[in-house]
Amino acid sequence: MARNLTVERRPALAGQDISVGGVKVLVLPPAGRVSLRVPEDAIGSLSRAIKVTLPQKPKTSAVKDGRMVFWLGPDEWFVIDEQGGEAIMADCAKAKGLHSAVDVSHRNVAFAVTGPLAAEMLAAGCPQDLSLSEFPVGACSRTVFGKAEIMLYRVSEQEFRVECWRSFSDYIFAHLAAAARDTAA
Repeated sequence: MARNLTVERRPALAGQDISVGGVKVLVLPPAGRVSLRVPEDAIGSLSRAIKVTLPQKPKTSAVKDGRMVFWLGPDEWFVIDEQGGEAIMADCAKAKGLHSAVDVSHRNVAFAVTGPLAAEMLAAGCPQDLSLSEFPVGACSRTVFGKAEIMLYRVSEQEFRVECWRSFSDYIFAHLAAAARDTAA
């Protein structure tokens, strides 16, 4: 006899937010993510297709209508769409220029790190200078936190977005929690 089974996807670490002293670490809801590789001559075509101009300088980003694009290298960008990955992929398919777009929506987990001590807390595991003069609002980079690779984005003076691979999310969350407790002490 056949049974109908229902499978429910649960976001990694859902509900495990932290608030200690001047820092909050929140697990962000799932989003669409695309790893994008584009040669120089196709940047305009891809920018028009995804409706966000691909940033051209190191550590820069562009944001429009819930879609964020981060420069990671001379021909590499990371796109996050809070509406989901299907829309990004459909838009990328409209581009006339040569490119590679890979949906990595289920690969990553994101955290919001907020509060007046957010930069100090992240400095506990990230070797990058996170001062406003060196890492201003809108800055992004691929770096490390502890021993795991992350993508770090400064949303505002007191808010960062930390993207990591799902397989490292428990480690990153535990390290963020320890850093939050230490910073608040």
